[in-house]
Amino acid sequence: MKAFADLYAALDGTTSTKARLAALVDYLRTAPPEDAAWAVYFLAGGKPRQIVPVSLLRGLARQAADLPDWLFEESYQAVGDLAETIALLLPDPQDADHAGLAEWVEQRLLPLRGLAPEALMPRLDALWRPLDAHGRLVLFKLITGAFRVGVSRLLVTRALGEVAGIDPKRLAERMVGYTDLSARPDAARFLALLAPEDEDDRALRAGGQPYPFFLAHPLQAPLEQFDTVLGAPGAWLVEWKWDGIRAQLVRRGGQTWLWSRGEELITERFPELQQAAAPLPDGTVLDGEIVIWQDSRVQPFALLQQRIGRKTLSAKLLRDAPAILMAYDLLEWQGEDWRTRPQAERRARLEQVVASYIHPALELSPLVDGDSWEHYARLRDASRDLGVEGFMLKAADAAYGAGRTKDVGVWWKWKIDPYSVDAVLIYAQRGHGRRASLYTDFTFAVWNAPQGTPGRTLVPFAKAYSGLTDQEMRAVDAIIRRTTVEKFGPVRSVEPTQVFELGFEGIARSGRHKSGIAVRFPRMLRWRTDKPIEEADTLATLEAMLPGAQGATPAQEDAA
Repeated sequence: MKAFADLYAALDGTTSTKARLAALVDYLRTAPPEDAAWAVYFLAGGKPRQIVPVSLLRGLARQAADLPDWLFEESYQAVGDLAETIALLLPDPQDADHAGLAEWVEQRLLPLRGLAPEALMPRLDALWRPLDAHGRLVLFKLITGAFRVGVSRLLVTRALGEVAGIDPKRLAERMVGYTDLSARPDAARFLALLAPEDEDDRALRAGGQPYPFFLAHPLQAPLEQFDTVLGAPGAWLVEWKWDGIRAQLVRRGGQTWLWSRGEELITERFPELQQAAAPLPDGTVLDGEIVIWQDSRVQPFALLQQRIGRKTLSAKLLRDAPAILMAYDLLEWQGEDWRTRPQAERRARLEQVVASYIHPALELSPLVDGDSWEHYARLRDASRDLGVEGFMLKAADAAYGAGRTKDVGVWWKWKIDPYSVDAVLIYAQRGHGRRASLYTDFTFAVWNAPQGTPGRTLVPFAKAYSGLTDQEMRAVDAIIRRTTVEKFGPVRSVEPTQVFELGFEGIARSGRHKSGIAVRFPRMLRWRTDKPIEEADTLATLEAMLPGAQGATPAQEDAA
């Protein structure tokens, strides 16, 4: 555990990619395979469920540090991270512990899940005592399921490649599925990652393992530069960008697997896609987007979320929210890896496959024809009416890469501009990590009636914490402290004086929100210091943006 805690401290203590890579390589070369297996799991994004209720950890820390509740809460608000707060408040370690990470996770942490509080408390109390501050920080982050550090999966793959002397692209293939919730890292799985590669590494495609997903780059060039940046439209395959769940449908050995881009196995959540794959020949892997399809069009993402969040799928839910796979690439055909073939060739065979194995839950993502980029731009303006997010541009000669790369070709995502409204800041909460001392997490509201209406009030509808510069965050923090009206634990209500332009990707009705509306991926686009709060937008502005609403608002027109 100490070696892994030291690695965490080294990774967290620098922003240098070179230094982080060196630290990873040093650890992976010296750690026992069983410990390295778990380290790779956590660093690559593996997230086991919370092991112990947070309330018990708070009680443990208050008792061990002999602190009153109010002082612990003040400490937590000052630090901004529960695991770090507990690690700092606990007394100094008593004895050293030399057990490795695997022993800690498998024999000490995982067995805690489900224990009664009276059994948990003494075991938790014994766990932290032999660890130093770094070890305790890692311990409580693992227990709370909040372990994360500034290391990308790509960097972990590069480190493994350097240790093994293998192309990182091959390591990326081997890593697929490694962090799935059903996976259990062990020495054998780790050593398999580092094993010398054979000619084809065919063992990787045994069973239901998918391929690393090829990711698109955001296209941000102005339209007038498209001919220079991209060349003629004829060199590209243009498709709609669907608002769903990216997935690979794998058919091998008479069985079907469905994997999300996050490498989660989601087969059981979409039985209609299992049925759609049944007629496909063994050795078929399709890449595409899972969407809810009704009335010959894609439905809002909020309806798909109902399928994602349910453990039990009722007949009514399956009927009301039917899912399909909008297939747009063929990665494997009859057991042969097609990823190195040109995009146009893969597309042509995909069209034949979908046409030959007809099923209502399997659709071909259509190509969109246009004779110029200006033509495509006009078509793109209609994206929201069609329930899509813009266009995907795929080079006709591109191979299918691993991750976000351009070395074998390129995909671009040309998204529509976000929805936007002008909203008023009404609540604030401190941030986390390096922002723990600043109020950076904000709640925003719009008016419930037009300007001049007697008794009109502000109605909260969204929270956002990203989009401002550090300098702007500090300036807003100072205003929040000056204009605080009331405190509710960590939250401050403030005098409404500041307007911000908020951007978001989607909007839907919601019975759980006071406004009756939920927005997707809200963030601050700019601080409207030029605008008084009386001129902020209203609920009617948001309602006009809802799917199927009649008429457009000025905010919609600005966002288009």
